Amino acid sequence: MTFPFRNAVLTGACGGLGQALARELIARGAAVALVGLNRPVLDELAALASERCTVYTPDVADAAAMQACARDWMVRHGVPDLLIANAGVAGGFDTAQADDLAVMRRMLEINLLGVATTFQPHLTAMRAQGRGALVAVASIAGWRGMPGNGAYCASKGGLIRYLESLRAELRGTGLSVHTVSPGYLRTALTAGNHFAMPGLMAPEDAARRLLAGVARGREHIVLPRRIGWLSRALSLLPVSWHDHLLLNQPRKPRMGEAGATAIPGLRVSDPPSSQPRR
Repeated sequence: MTFPFRNAVLTGACGGLGQALARELIARGAAVALVGLNRPVLDELAALASERCTVYTPDVADAAAMQACARDWMVRHGVPDLLIANAGVAGGFDTAQADDLAVMRRMLEINLLGVATTFQPHLTAMRAQGRGALVAVASIAGWRGMPGNGAYCASKGGLIRYLESLRAELRGTGLSVHTVSPGYLRTALTAGNHFAMPGLMAPEDAARRLLAGVARGREHIVLPRRIGWLSRALSLLPVSWHDHLLLNQPRKPRMGEAGATAIPGLRVSDPPSSQPRR
C-alpha cells in the first residue's frame, strides 16, 4: 500500500513511540513537524531530513504556543494531512496525598487537553482541504480504572470519549479520527513498572502497526490486538473479582518513588511523600 500522508505533525516526538513514529514518517518521505521538549533528540531526528523537518518545543497544554507552532508549520510546509497527538505522561496516583492532586492536574493537561490543543489550530484548514487524519494515542488503561493509577486512567478514558465526540462531529468532512490504545510498550513510561506487562511491544513495531492501521482507515487501533482481547475477557468477570485481581498487582510508582517517570511542568511545593500502601 502506498503511504497516503505527506505532511505530518507529531507531538511527543522525543519519547520512545514518538521517535519510532518520527523515523517511520521521515523514511516514508513525509514532511514532519517534530514537537517535543528534548531539543537534542528532536534535532537528531530532524537531521535525517532537514529540508522536510522543523523542530518545535512548546508545552502542548499551552494553546497559544501550539497555535504559533501551527501557523509557522503551515507557512513553511502547508496544511498537514496527518496529526498525531502522541505526547503523554504517566505516573501513580494516591487520592489521599495532597501533592498528588498536582500530578493529576498536570496529567490531564498533557494527556487530554494537549490533544485538543494539537488538533485545534489545524482543524479549519484541514476541513477546507477536505482530507486528513487526526490520531491520538490513548491507552488500554482508558478502558477501565486501575488501582493506584486513577489520574492516568482518567486522562486516557476522557481522551477516548473526546475522540468519540470529535469523530461524530467530523463525519462527512473528509477527515477521520483514530483512537490508538496501546497496551504496554517498551519505553521510559513503563521502565519503572514492577508488575506483569503482557504483550510488551517494541515501539518500532508499534509505530509501524499504528501507521498501517491509520492508512487503512481503522478508527480504533489496539497495540497489540491480543492485549485488547485479554482486557475485554477480563471485563466479563464480576466487577468485584476484577477489582480483587487488580488490587493484588504492584502499583505504578508515584512521583518521588523509585522507578517514577518525570512529568514535565509539574509544580508541587515538595515531592509527594512516600507512605506505605495498605
